[in-house]
Amino acid sequence: MRTINKIIIHCSATPVGRKVSVSTIRKWHLQRGFNDIGYHYVIHLDGKISVGRPIEKVGAHCAYENRGSIGICYVGGMTKDMKKPKDTRTQAQKDSLIKLMHELIYKYNKDMTIHGHNQYSNKSCPCFDVQKEYANL
Repeated sequence: MRTINKIIIHCSATPVGRKVSVSTIRKWHLQRGFNDIGYHYVIHLDGKISVGRPIEKVGAHCAYENRGSIGICYVGGMTKDMKKPKDTRTQAQKDSLIKLMHELIYKYNKDMTIHGHNQYSNKSCPCFDVQKEYANL
């Protein structure tokens, strides 16, 4: 098993309320030249958590940070008209994200840190302040 020391949160950059499947995200990533979906987990609008890339494999979700991280993506992140980034997480997504992060920290590394994609890239993803929201996790 690889050493994991951080979780990086992403959004799918899709409009508020639009359902997006893991297979759709996988297709987008394959079209970009990845060998699989880049994220390890996807959190759907209803809070369902789907496995993406196997956790044992290095992700393809954050340049220079993939080796020691787990990538989690929530579906959403944009306004309905796709003109502005927006925290579109449903309460179910928020609850599932916290639950999943607790499980991953317990299972892989109690000293794991949590980050937003925007901390490593000039992007608004995941469209909320991860450091502020999860400072006490």
